[in-house]
Order: sequence, then C-alpha cells, then structure tokens
Amino acid sequence: MVDNISIEDESSEEAPKGSRRANPMDVHVGSRVRLRRMLLGMSQEKLGEHLGLTFQQVQKYEKGVNRIGASRLFDLAKVLGVPVQFFYDEAPLGVQGAGAAMPGFAEQPDESYVVDFLGTREGLELNKAFARVTDPKVRRSIVDLVRALAGEEN
Repeated sequence: MVDNISIEDESSEEAPKGSRRANPMDVHVGSRVRLRRMLLGMSQEKLGEHLGLTFQQVQKYEKGVNRIGASRLFDLAKVLGVPVQFFYDEAPLGVQGAGAAMPGFAEQPDESYVVDFLGTREGLELNKAFARVTDPKVRRSIVDLVRALAGEEN
C-alpha cells in the first residue's frame, strides 16, 4: 500500500501566491553581494556599470527582491573578485536545505551577527578605521571603551 504523501514548498504556507515576499536564500545571497561590494568601497552604480545594470537593479538584488540567476551570479563573482560559493557561505541553517548540517552537529557557532554588522555602513567604517590603528595598546583601549559603552564587563 502506498501512502499519498504530498511535498509542499514551506514558503507557500507563509506567503500567498503573488506576494512580493523575498525568499530567505535570495535575501542571504543579496546581503553577501552588498557586503562584498561595500568591502571593496564600490557603489551600487559602479557595480551596475560593470554588469550592464542600473543601480536600482543592483539594489533589488541586494535586498533579495529579485532573484539572481546563475550567469549573473557568475558575473558578480568575477566583478567582486570572489568565488561563487562566497555568496552561499554562512547561510542560516534554515535556509541551506536538506544537505545542510543538523543543528548540534555544526562545528562553527553561528556568527552571522558579525557579517550583519559588517554589512552596515557603521560596521564597515568602524572596521576600516580600527584596522588602521597600529598601536596594540590603543587597539586594546578601543575594545575596552566599546565594551564599557555597551555595558559589558571585560
């Protein structure tokens, strides 16, 4: 006897057909595009020029509103100087799919907050400025200052 098993797309329950809700993997890939672009100090307009796109299209890719096709992802990787895998690195476990590691078996802790922080203008500016500080004592003082401002004990 064969049971009738139906496999449904989980996202179909969350958002009705025709909804403009972004797919979580598209959002992740877009955020990685944005992160790399910002790390290079490249504007959306400049990236668009390299790809033959408008800055608005780049913006939609970065927000995950528009899905990035395979050939476009390949072109993005070339322009941004990263392997295609870079865009999928650190994808949240719920987004990775069936082949992903099970929670509890992963060797690395979830540190996506670091990537999220570096994806902001303030995070990027702070990181670049901190990297220019060469004196180890001054660097330590900066870390201590930020911890104190955040209300964190040493």
